[in-house]
Amino acid sequence: MRGSGFREHMKEGHHRGGRHRGMEGTAPRGAKTFRRGRAIAFLETLNVKRATIKQQLEQPEFQSIQQILVGELKAIDMVIQEFSQLFDIHESETAVDHSQKEEGDPVHEKSE
Repeated sequence: MRGSGFREHMKEGHHRGGRHRGMEGTAPRGAKTFRRGRAIAFLETLNVKRATIKQQLEQPEFQSIQQILVGELKAIDMVIQEFSQLFDIHESETAVDHSQKEEGDPVHEKSE
C-alpha cells in the first residue's frame, strides 16, 4: 500500500495534472485568451450575417419576405447584444464596422 509520503507528495501537486507550487489561485491565461478570440470571431460572423440580412432587406427581390427579414434582423441584433454583454466584448474589439446601425433603422428603435 501507499504510505503517507505519497499523500504528502500528492498534496504538493506533484502528480499528473497538478498545479505547480506557487500557482494556486492564478487563472490560466492562454486558454482564456484563446476562448475570447474565438468569441470575438463568432461575434464578427454574427455581424456579417446581420449585414447580409440588412442588405437583403433593401433589395426589391426580397420585398415579398420583408417582414421575415425584419424579424430575423431583430433576432440577430438581440443575439449580438446578449453575446457581447455575456463575454464583455466592446465594439472596438471587433473588426466589422458597426456604422451600419443607422438612426432611422426600424430594428434599432427602442420600444420603451
